Amino acid sequence: MTQPVYNRPPQMLPPRQPQPMNPVAVWLIRLPLLGFMGLVILALVLGVFLVAFQIRVQDRIVPGVSVAGIDVSGMTYEEATTALANSYTYANEAIYTFRDGDRIWQMSAEDLGVSFDLDETVSRAYQVGHTPDSIQNLTQQASAWFTGESIPPIVTYNQSVAETFLRSIATEIDRPSQDATLSLEGLVVNTTRGVTGRELNVGATLVQLTEAILSFDSGREIPLVINETPPIVWNVDDAAARIRTALSGPISLNATSAFGEQLGPWTVSREQILSLLSVVLQDNGDGTRSYNVSIDMSSFTTFLDTLAPGLITSSVDGRFNFDPSTGQLIVTEPSASGRELNVASTITRLEEAVFSNESRIVPVAFDYTLPRFHNQITATELGITTLVAEATTYFTGSENNRRINIAIGASKLDGIIIPPGEEFSFNYFLGEIEPEAGFVDGNVIFGGRTVTGIGGGICQVSTTVFRAAFEGGFAITERNSHGYRVGYYELNNAPPGLDAAIWQPERDFRFQNNTPYHLLIETDIYPAQDAIQFRFYSTTHWQTEIEEPIIKAVVDAPPNRFISNSDLQPGEIRQIDYSADGADVTVYRNVYDMGGELVNRDYEFTHYLPWQAIFEVAPSDSRISGS
Repeated sequence: MTQPVYNRPPQMLPPRQPQPMNPVAVWLIRLPLLGFMGLVILALVLGVFLVAFQIRVQDRIVPGVSVAGIDVSGMTYEEATTALANSYTYANEAIYTFRDGDRIWQMSAEDLGVSFDLDETVSRAYQVGHTPDSIQNLTQQASAWFTGESIPPIVTYNQSVAETFLRSIATEIDRPSQDATLSLEGLVVNTTRGVTGRELNVGATLVQLTEAILSFDSGREIPLVINETPPIVWNVDDAAARIRTALSGPISLNATSAFGEQLGPWTVSREQILSLLSVVLQDNGDGTRSYNVSIDMSSFTTFLDTLAPGLITSSVDGRFNFDPSTGQLIVTEPSASGRELNVASTITRLEEAVFSNESRIVPVAFDYTLPRFHNQITATELGITTLVAEATTYFTGSENNRRINIAIGASKLDGIIIPPGEEFSFNYFLGEIEPEAGFVDGNVIFGGRTVTGIGGGICQVSTTVFRAAFEGGFAITERNSHGYRVGYYELNNAPPGLDAAIWQPERDFRFQNNTPYHLLIETDIYPAQDAIQFRFYSTTHWQTEIEEPIIKAVVDAPPNRFISNSDLQPGEIRQIDYSADGADVTVYRNVYDMGGELVNRDYEFTHYLPWQAIFEVAPSDSRISGS
């Protein structure tokens, strides 16, 4: 339920009494007023000061301004001009030095185009704080007053003056490069050295000078920038020394014979050397050139070719005996290397000696050929392990000369080695049958007769080696029989048909070592038994069977024949030929491998003529010519 509102008359209040002000509030009002009044008074004072300052510096340089360390504060234009004119002496006192080796040039900055613009410098000092803009003036004046204002001197630099000076000294420095030269006057060598070209780089030097001038140095040494141009041909000393060495003396070529005897010397003269020298200017690949000195002595090739045959020696295989007890080879004749003249290497040696200061004596160059069978070779290397064949023949009743020839012939074959696949030649190993080799006269079969000739008895040697080869299963490649049956070859029940005759140079005895092993041949003479023996040492590769000879068409020997010899006395008789029946003899040989398989069956056929005995008697003998 709403309460009723009653209207009452307003209550009347008593009038308010005035209160006294707070002292703090009073000063809060007074202080701003006092500060404002102080600022107004300060502004008036500053204004008066500024006006007085502006009046003071109206025609003077403001305080704090200096020029190149000289204080010009408060000076009039004229006073500053005088002060700076007496104090700034850079252009006259700064001395710049230019050096090239022992040569020196000195110039002042003024001489190089430097000058001091006094009026412009003073004007710029005066303009500080004297602009049309009052605010700017105050700012500049305050800055100068508190921090100072340094005005750089206005210096003018006429670079063309400095350039003209540098070009003048360039005329003393510049020079063109000069190549070294080399020339020959006869055997005399003349040279000049190369000279490096020099050119003052005026632009680069001017840059360094300008930098020094603009930094207001009191003066210093300015490096001259000089471009150097080396000569294309700089140094000919090496080439000249090489030529002088080449012409210093003749070259001697010498050699030794196979017996160690000195041969030569053969001389190449200085004039010949000069004619063969080649002096060529060549590019070095780096922009330079130099002289190349060489020599070509190939023109001596023909001369050396004529010397070569007299300097050649063949290699000599060693000769050996086999020791069955040790299985080793024993050297009986040492091996020797062969040689032949190496013309190309000799030419090279000559060319090297031309430019050598050590020795001008040149030994000829040889190519050496080592022997196949040297002194250190072993039986094992060669496959020589055992006796594979042997043959002995007898010469009972032979005269002394025949014995001599047999012994010499046997010695020629003792100790030789036949490699696998190679062919043995009796005549090759025997050499020439001549007195110089020790052979003497003896009976030989020639022209259907037995006559006296050099080397009689050699066929006994060839017959013996033939029988050893035949027994050993080796391939017989050449065999010649005698014209009649020779009694020596059938002594001690030896069969006919196994003789081998030789006659130099047409007839030879040859066989091939048809095994994979080396074959060593040994010979011996047994004087007490009148016997010659051949022994073949190798590795057993063949087994042989020699059948009994088949003798057919036997023809009786003709009757004895007597011929005259005036050297004989009546009753004396000398037999010079021996009777023998003619016959056709065939001897078969069967060769087996180590497995017992027959690999070859061959034979030797001989047709012997009937031969009559011939006796020499005194001319008076009644039996001559069958009487």
